[in-house]
Amino acid sequence: MTFLRYTLRVGASVFGLSALALILAPSLFLELLGFEASLPLVWSMVLIGVTLVALTGNMAVVSFTASDRGVQAAAVVMMLASGGLGVTTLLIPVPLTWFSIVYALIGFGFSTVYVVGLTRASLAR
Repeated sequence: MTFLRYTLRVGASVFGLSALALILAPSLFLELLGFEASLPLVWSMVLIGVTLVALTGNMAVVSFTASDRGVQAAAVVMMLASGGLGVTTLLIPVPLTWFSIVYALIGFGFSTVYVVGLTRASLAR
């Protein structure tokens, strides 16, 4: 279960960095994804950043305080969310950029790591 706890902590750190970028430099984040910054899109990015702050905190709290069963449940949620982030990033309605490909790969990478951790936890029972 230690593997999943550390995965949640690393994931929280990555989401925390994304949250800061979205809150402090939403226009840059949009440009890196290939979008033209507009007031509604900038506002949406800031809103997503604030939401990621909550997710970051919850992932960290679960990793430190939840029971093994709670960690596994959070890992399943994050496995699905990370994979969904990867897919959604590749489906953005603009030409793909190097940044969107890297961002999608990070999502797929975390999803894969959660699958590995959940498999290991299941085999250890």
